[in-house]
Amino acid sequence: MSRPAHTPEPEASTPTATRPEGASDSARPARGGVTLAVVLLGFLILPMGMSGTTVAVPRIGADLGASGSALQWVVTGYFLAASSFMLVAGSMGDLFGRRRVYRLGAIVYTAGSVAAAFAPTILLLDAARTLTGIGAAGVMAGGGAILATTFTGPARMKAFAAMGSTSGVGLAIGPTAAGWLVDGLGWRATFGVFGAVGLLLIAGTWALTESRAAAKPRVDKPGVAAFITGLALVMFAITQGAQAGWGSARVLVPGAGGLVVLAVFVVVERRSDHPMLNLSLLADRRFSGWLLAAMTAGVGFGGMLANLPTYLQGANGLSTGEAGLVMLMATVPVLVLPQLGGRLVDRGLPPRVLVTAALLMSATGNAWLTVLHPGIGAAGLLGPLVMIGSAQGLVAGVIDAQAMNSITPERAGMAAGMLNTVRGSTQALTMALFGSALITLLEHRLGNVHTAGRVATGDLPGGPAGTHLANALTDAWQVVLLVIAALVTLAAAAVFTLLRPRGKQPATTAGMSTPQAPAGTEARLARTSAAATPLDASRA
Repeated sequence: MSRPAHTPEPEASTPTATRPEGASDSARPARGGVTLAVVLLGFLILPMGMSGTTVAVPRIGADLGASGSALQWVVTGYFLAASSFMLVAGSMGDLFGRRRVYRLGAIVYTAGSVAAAFAPTILLLDAARTLTGIGAAGVMAGGGAILATTFTGPARMKAFAAMGSTSGVGLAIGPTAAGWLVDGLGWRATFGVFGAVGLLLIAGTWALTESRAAAKPRVDKPGVAAFITGLALVMFAITQGAQAGWGSARVLVPGAGGLVVLAVFVVVERRSDHPMLNLSLLADRRFSGWLLAAMTAGVGFGGMLANLPTYLQGANGLSTGEAGLVMLMATVPVLVLPQLGGRLVDRGLPPRVLVTAALLMSATGNAWLTVLHPGIGAAGLLGPLVMIGSAQGLVAGVIDAQAMNSITPERAGMAAGMLNTVRGSTQALTMALFGSALITLLEHRLGNVHTAGRVATGDLPGGPAGTHLANALTDAWQVVLLVIAALVTLAAAAVFTLLRPRGKQPATTAGMSTPQAPAGTEARLARTSAAATPLDASRA
């Protein structure tokens, strides 16, 4: 869920006469407050569903007898589904109605949350979380488009700013709020609360005004099917690799199959008149640079966010609530620093320099986090976590705005869609690879893949055996963190090179400003850029 990469003007295809209540445009301002409240509620709870669930993983594993990749899917499955279905949900909103898609997304989200609260096995919980992610995609894509078609001018800017701030709050407080719930009522209560809020979202949709695109959009069905299928197969292979063996048929078959399907996706997109992702955008060097910057920022932040709570509870013996409080060190900067990044660019700092410096901060923070050891206190984690979170916060929004500045206005909607889809997919893959790498390293150290899976997800016994396993987990963490630091450093150098100036640049103000898009693209921008992924929560 990101800040709008573009501040839209009134849309040429603003709500058509599809309002069952017969409301007119003149009635919309009076209902704007209710509309904003309903949408903001969704953008508060959805990022909590990602960041908050991470602290519950050890308790879930203990209760359901799960570990390893199956347990990690509780987090990665939600995130992958939300990221993969975002563009699909947005297109469906344009075609069938944005309120309808928002309502359907809320229904699916609620059903998935309730199913998760009562899931008797890890497989059913994983399925429920994937369903919840699909519903979240509908709420996010529909919500962003609803704001774009309800508000105009300065009111629209304020609405998107409120949306981004609310999302940032959800991301920041998610681990702490979920930690208190898990400690007090159990992990099932966390999903129960998400389900209860989902019911409020469903009820609130009756206060929204329906709208859809005036021109009937075309959905790239082959591209959508190939992208989701290919990415899901690759994700499955990654999550199974550590425990099934990277050379096993259980990994090689879906992995190779996924790569083949993704190759087919590239061919389909190149030939499509209305592609899901316009790959010709990659020919623009500067846009490719901003795309790489967005992906790199997610790599430096996502793996830590998804996996550190399990270490804190398993190796350090913190309660779920205590682990959630520690995570505030990383999440609060993501909420409070995006505006600072914009101001620095406004005052003359080249965006290229700011983003490269922030990525190097992220790399340094990950390397610094290798100070992890059993028994480390909050003071020892303060520096690296604040640095990682600050790096993410400083580039939040600047990357989006500058990416939109780098392409022509008529391609802004497709560019925003590519930026957020690729960024979200990268974050999901990072989370999965981080967990699989931990299990692989632990198996090499411990000689037992099942024990490695339990340890990686925070299931450690007490006594001398627990101390030995905690040290092994720490060693694995340190290796993974150093690899991430190295990758982010190399990527930062590539970003700096790709973003070198090209001739005379048009004057732009504010790292947050973008060129004006032509009429008809605003709702698409809203659903693809303002409603991105849970880790991009504070970009407004």
